Amino acid sequence: MDVLLLITVAALWGAATGLLVPRAAHRLSVEPEEPWRDRCPAGHVLAGPAGGWLGGPGRGECATAAPLMTPLLTALVCAALAAATGTPRPELAVWLLAAPFAVLLARVDARVHRLPDGLTLPLAAALPLLLGAAELLPYDAGSWLHALLGALALGGGYLVLFLVNPSGLGFGDVKLALPLGAALGWYGWGVLFAGAFAGFLAGAVYGLGLVLLRRADRSSAMPFGPSMLAGGLLGLLLGAFTAVP
Repeated sequence: MDVLLLITVAALWGAATGLLVPRAAHRLSVEPEEPWRDRCPAGHVLAGPAGGWLGGPGRGECATAAPLMTPLLTALVCAALAAATGTPRPELAVWLLAAPFAVLLARVDARVHRLPDGLTLPLAAALPLLLGAAELLPYDAGSWLHALLGALALGGGYLVLFLVNPSGLGFGDVKLALPLGAALGWYGWGVLFAGAFAGFLAGAVYGLGLVLLRRADRSSAMPFGPSMLAGGLLGLLLGAFTAVP
Protein backbone atom coordinates (compact mmCIF):
# COMPACT_ATOMS: atom_id res chain seq x y z
CA MET A 1 0.00 0.00 0.00
CA ASP A 2 1.25 3.47 -0.85
CA VAL A 3 2.42 5.37 2.24
CA LEU A 4 0.29 8.42 1.44
CA LEU A 5 -2.80 6.24 1.07
CA LEU A 6 -2.01 4.49 4.35
CA ILE A 7 -1.68 7.82 6.15
CA THR A 8 -4.90 9.09 4.60
CA VAL A 9 -6.87 6.00 5.63
CA ALA A 10 -5.45 6.21 9.16
CA ALA A 11 -6.30 9.91 9.42
CA LEU A 12 -9.87 9.29 8.25
CA TRP A 13 -10.22 6.50 10.80
CA GLY A 14 -8.95 8.82 13.52
CA ALA A 15 -11.31 11.61 12.50
CA ALA A 16 -14.33 9.27 12.40
CA THR A 17 -13.61 7.63 15.77
CA GLY A 18 -12.60 10.98 17.26
CA LEU A 19 -16.14 12.23 16.68
CA LEU A 20 -17.33 9.65 19.21
CA VAL A 21 -14.84 10.64 21.93
CA PRO A 22 -16.39 13.90 23.26
CA ARG A 23 -19.68 12.33 24.32
CA ALA A 24 -17.94 9.45 26.08
CA ALA A 25 -15.52 11.89 27.73
CA HIS A 26 -18.43 14.00 28.95
CA ARG A 27 -20.16 10.97 30.43
CA LEU A 28 -17.04 9.61 32.12
CA SER A 29 -15.75 12.92 33.51
CA VAL A 30 -17.23 12.54 37.00
CA GLU A 31 -15.84 12.02 40.48
CA PRO A 32 -15.32 8.37 41.57
CA GLU A 33 -18.40 8.30 43.78
CA GLU A 34 -20.70 9.84 41.14
CA PRO A 35 -22.60 7.90 38.45
CA TRP A 36 -21.67 8.42 34.81
CA ARG A 37 -23.51 11.32 33.26
CA ASP A 38 -26.57 10.55 31.18
CA ARG A 39 -27.39 14.11 30.12
CA CYS A 40 -25.78 16.70 27.87
CA PRO A 41 -24.59 20.08 29.28
CA ALA A 42 -28.06 21.51 28.54
CA GLY A 43 -29.75 18.76 30.55
CA HIS A 44 -31.14 16.66 27.70
CA VAL A 45 -31.01 12.87 28.01
CA LEU A 46 -28.19 11.37 25.96
CA ALA A 47 -30.06 8.82 23.89
CA GLY A 48 -28.88 6.90 20.87
CA PRO A 49 -26.94 3.77 19.90
CA ALA A 50 -25.35 1.65 22.63
CA GLY A 51 -27.45 3.23 25.35
CA GLY A 52 -26.48 6.77 24.44
CA TRP A 53 -22.71 6.22 24.51
CA LEU A 54 -22.24 6.60 20.77
CA GLY A 55 -22.76 9.93 19.05
CA GLY A 56 -21.10 13.16 18.08
CA PRO A 57 -20.16 16.05 20.38
CA GLY A 58 -23.47 17.82 19.77
CA ARG A 59 -24.14 21.40 18.76
CA GLY A 60 -24.94 24.64 20.50
CA GLU A 61 -25.91 24.35 24.13
CA CYS A 62 -25.89 20.55 23.88
CA ALA A 63 -22.25 20.37 22.76
CA THR A 64 -20.07 18.20 25.01
CA ALA A 65 -16.87 19.70 23.51
CA ALA A 66 -15.50 21.82 20.69
CA PRO A 67 -16.73 19.88 17.63
CA LEU A 68 -13.43 19.71 15.71
CA MET A 69 -10.69 19.63 18.35
CA THR A 70 -10.89 15.96 19.39
CA PRO A 71 -11.45 14.47 15.89
CA LEU A 72 -8.51 16.53 14.63
CA LEU A 73 -6.27 15.38 17.47
CA THR A 74 -7.23 11.73 16.97
CA ALA A 75 -6.69 12.03 13.22
CA LEU A 76 -3.23 13.53 13.78
CA VAL A 77 -2.27 10.74 16.20
CA CYS A 78 -3.42 8.02 13.79
CA ALA A 79 -1.75 9.69 10.80
CA ALA A 80 1.53 10.01 12.71
CA LEU A 81 1.44 6.32 13.67
CA ALA A 82 0.80 5.33 10.06
CA ALA A 83 3.57 7.60 8.79
CA ALA A 84 6.07 6.19 11.29
CA THR A 85 5.12 2.59 10.47
CA GLY A 86 5.30 3.25 6.73
CA THR A 87 3.74 -0.06 5.71
CA PRO A 88 0.53 -1.87 6.72
CA ARG A 89 2.15 -3.97 9.44
CA PRO A 90 -0.32 -5.90 11.63
CA GLU A 91 0.63 -3.99 14.79
CA LEU A 92 -0.47 -0.74 13.14
CA ALA A 93 -4.05 -2.00 13.29
CA VAL A 94 -3.62 -2.44 17.04
CA TRP A 95 -2.29 1.10 17.46
CA LEU A 96 -5.16 2.54 15.41
CA LEU A 97 -7.74 0.63 17.46
CA ALA A 98 -6.19 1.86 20.72
CA ALA A 99 -5.70 5.50 19.65
CA PRO A 100 -9.30 6.74 20.25
CA PHE A 101 -9.31 5.16 23.71
CA ALA A 102 -6.00 6.82 24.52
CA VAL A 103 -7.40 10.22 23.51
CA LEU A 104 -10.51 9.50 25.57
CA LEU A 105 -8.43 8.61 28.64
CA ALA A 106 -6.33 11.76 28.24
CA ARG A 107 -9.42 13.94 28.03
CA VAL A 108 -11.10 12.41 31.09
CA ASP A 109 -7.93 12.58 33.19
CA ALA A 110 -7.31 16.18 32.18
CA ARG A 111 -10.82 17.13 33.25
CA VAL A 112 -11.34 15.21 36.51
CA HIS A 113 -7.92 13.66 37.32
CA ARG A 114 -9.31 10.18 36.90
CA LEU A 115 -8.54 7.19 34.68
CA PRO A 116 -11.70 5.00 34.78
CA ASP A 117 -11.28 1.27 35.32
CA GLY A 118 -13.82 0.73 32.55
CA LEU A 119 -11.17 1.90 30.10
CA THR A 120 -7.79 1.02 31.61
CA LEU A 121 -8.55 -2.58 32.59
CA PRO A 122 -10.06 -3.66 29.23
CA LEU A 123 -7.09 -2.03 27.48
CA ALA A 124 -4.69 -3.89 29.77
CA ALA A 125 -6.31 -7.17 28.72
CA ALA A 126 -7.01 -6.40 25.06
CA LEU A 127 -3.69 -4.94 23.99
CA PRO A 128 -1.54 -8.01 24.80
CA LEU A 129 -4.14 -10.27 23.16
CA LEU A 130 -4.25 -8.15 20.01
CA LEU A 131 -0.47 -8.01 19.84
CA GLY A 132 -0.37 -11.77 20.24
CA ALA A 133 -2.62 -12.05 17.20
CA ALA A 134 -0.45 -9.53 15.34
CA GLU A 135 2.63 -11.68 15.89
CA LEU A 136 0.91 -14.58 14.16
CA LEU A 137 0.53 -12.52 10.98
CA PRO A 138 3.29 -11.87 8.44
CA TYR A 139 5.39 -8.69 8.36
CA ASP A 140 5.06 -7.86 12.06
CA ALA A 141 8.01 -5.97 13.52
CA GLY A 142 7.82 -6.70 17.22
CA SER A 143 7.80 -9.36 19.91
CA TRP A 144 4.79 -10.53 21.90
CA LEU A 145 7.04 -11.80 24.68
CA HIS A 146 8.65 -8.38 24.97
CA ALA A 147 5.17 -6.82 25.03
CA LEU A 148 4.16 -9.01 27.98
CA LEU A 149 7.41 -8.30 29.81
CA GLY A 150 7.05 -4.60 29.05
CA ALA A 151 3.58 -4.54 30.59
CA LEU A 152 4.88 -6.23 33.74
CA ALA A 153 7.97 -4.02 33.92
CA LEU A 154 6.23 -0.67 33.45
CA GLY A 155 3.22 -1.67 35.54
CA GLY A 156 5.52 -2.93 38.30
CA GLY A 157 7.61 0.22 38.17
CA TYR A 158 4.57 2.45 38.51
CA LEU A 159 3.24 0.27 41.32
CA VAL A 160 6.47 0.80 43.26
CA LEU A 161 6.25 4.56 42.70
CA PHE A 162 2.65 4.52 43.87
CA LEU A 163 3.50 2.60 47.04
CA VAL A 164 6.41 4.93 47.80
CA ASN A 165 4.44 8.14 47.18
CA PRO A 166 0.66 7.55 46.89
CA SER A 167 -0.05 11.29 46.92
CA GLY A 168 2.15 11.86 43.88
CA LEU A 169 0.73 9.15 41.64
CA GLY A 170 -2.75 7.71 41.23
CA PHE A 171 -3.52 4.00 41.08
CA GLY A 172 -5.20 4.66 37.74
CA ASP A 173 -1.76 5.58 36.41
CA VAL A 174 -0.51 2.17 37.54
CA LYS A 175 -3.31 0.46 35.61
CA LEU A 176 -2.64 2.59 32.52
CA ALA A 177 1.03 1.59 32.67
CA LEU A 178 0.08 -2.04 31.87
CA PRO A 179 -1.25 -1.50 28.31
CA LEU A 180 1.25 1.29 27.74
CA GLY A 181 4.11 -1.01 28.73
CA ALA A 182 2.78 -3.72 26.41
CA ALA A 183 2.64 -1.32 23.45
CA LEU A 184 6.12 0.08 24.06
CA GLY A 185 7.62 -3.30 24.96
CA TRP A 186 6.50 -4.68 21.59
CA TYR A 187 9.41 -2.78 20.03
CA GLY A 188 11.95 -3.66 22.71
CA TRP A 189 13.47 -2.40 25.93
CA GLY A 190 15.00 0.71 24.37
CA VAL A 191 11.63 1.94 23.15
CA LEU A 192 10.02 1.07 26.49
CA PHE A 193 12.62 3.15 28.34
CA ALA A 194 12.35 6.03 25.86
CA GLY A 195 8.55 6.15 26.05
CA ALA A 196 8.49 5.95 29.85
CA PHE A 197 11.16 8.65 30.18
CA ALA A 198 9.33 10.88 27.68
CA GLY A 199 6.18 10.55 29.80
CA PHE A 200 7.93 11.73 32.96
CA LEU A 201 9.63 14.52 31.03
CA ALA A 202 6.32 15.67 29.55
CA GLY A 203 4.75 15.65 33.00
CA ALA A 204 7.61 17.70 34.45
CA VAL A 205 7.44 20.27 31.63
CA TYR A 206 3.66 20.52 31.97
CA GLY A 207 3.84 21.00 35.73
CA LEU A 208 6.61 23.56 35.46
CA GLY A 209 4.65 25.46 32.84
CA LEU A 210 1.60 25.65 35.10
CA VAL A 211 3.74 26.88 37.99
CA LEU A 212 5.41 29.55 35.86
CA LEU A 213 2.01 30.71 34.60
CA ARG A 214 0.80 30.76 38.24
CA ARG A 215 -2.02 28.38 37.44
CA ALA A 216 -0.73 25.87 40.00
CA ASP A 217 1.87 25.49 42.74
CA ARG A 218 4.11 22.65 43.84
CA SER A 219 1.38 21.12 45.99
CA SER A 220 -1.31 21.16 43.29
CA ALA A 221 -2.64 17.85 41.98
CA MET A 222 -1.97 17.42 38.27
CA PRO A 223 -3.18 14.72 35.88
CA PHE A 224 -0.36 12.45 34.80
CA GLY A 225 -2.27 10.26 32.35
CA PRO A 226 -2.00 12.70 29.40
CA SER A 227 1.76 12.94 29.93
CA MET A 228 2.09 9.15 30.08
CA LEU A 229 0.14 8.82 26.86
CA ALA A 230 2.08 11.59 25.11
CA GLY A 231 5.36 9.92 26.08
CA GLY A 232 3.99 6.58 24.98
CA LEU A 233 3.06 8.03 21.59
CA LEU A 234 6.57 9.40 21.11
CA GLY A 235 8.00 6.01 22.05
CA LEU A 236 5.71 4.20 19.61
CA LEU A 237 6.62 6.60 16.81
CA LEU A 238 10.29 5.95 17.50
CA GLY A 239 9.78 2.19 17.65
CA ALA A 240 7.62 2.03 14.52
CA PHE A 241 10.04 4.18 12.53
CA THR A 242 13.15 2.21 13.46
CA ALA A 243 11.65 -1.32 13.53
CA VAL A 244 12.75 -3.88 10.97
CA PRO A 245 10.18 -6.59 10.06
